[in-house]
Amino acid sequence: MSRAVGPRRSVLYVPAANKRAMAKAVRLACDVVIYDLEDAVAADAKAEARASLLAHFGDTARPPAQEQVIRINTFSGRPDAEDMRAAVQCEPDALLLPKVEGSEILLAARRFLDASGGQDIRLWAMVETPFGIVNLREIAQVGTADGVGLDCLVAGVNDLAKETNLPLPDGRPTIEHWLSLIVIHARAFGMDVLDGVYNDLRDMDGFLAECRQGVLGGFDGKTLVHPDQIAAANTAFSPTEAALSEAQAIAAAFECPSNAGNGVLVVNGRMVERLHADMARRLIARAT
Repeated sequence: MSRAVGPRRSVLYVPAANKRAMAKAVRLACDVVIYDLEDAVAADAKAEARASLLAHFGDTARPPAQEQVIRINTFSGRPDAEDMRAAVQCEPDALLLPKVEGSEILLAARRFLDASGGQDIRLWAMVETPFGIVNLREIAQVGTADGVGLDCLVAGVNDLAKETNLPLPDGRPTIEHWLSLIVIHARAFGMDVLDGVYNDLRDMDGFLAECRQGVLGGFDGKTLVHPDQIAAANTAFSPTEAALSEAQAIAAAFECPSNAGNGVLVVNGRMVERLHADMARRLIARAT
């Protein structure tokens, strides 16, 4: 059976061709590892990377608190069959499908998984092309239908910028609207949603600023390209002590039997409603 899903604050890409990096990844404090068979592996090294991935999953004990995902290749809008076969043998928690532009690739991946013993493997979808943005509603609606198993959208900011011929200045104002569309569709259909990578490994201040932007924009976490980014992402996408304390106070107030009939309360000088109690409980759940 697939494992329970925890937080997805820090989601690290690891090249499937890099045995040392894969061995190290299971000891890192990231919430999720994405073993990458796609962009991180040269075209003539795909077969070797699949073999390394199979060996890694066969020989390495899984960290109980770390979700494991495999990003496969797609060709002409269909999942690569060799990658799919290898992934089913590895039994990851999920498959990440790149450049999803419609629902058919999700359905094709699900058919393959179900026919190959991978019924419990969930699906993630990268939104990184203009058609991916245009077709977000169909992707989300079909993907979250019974039996399909899509539960996370991933923003591919580099490819979005490339495909639209737009720069990515600080703050990403050129694609902010599209990032918001990805978030709102994820929320509408009950999925998690991850922000794209930050490329400049030397610029930790810039990385922190982009994490803060992602938090304010509604993302659950951030995809990462280096282990040095993990701690900062975990902190940025975790509730602060002040926020957690406030949420606990709100939840406790509405759970008090004497307030059972009240729709509005004053907690720490602030007027709160039952919708705030629901938000507080969600925040508390994220922190535990």
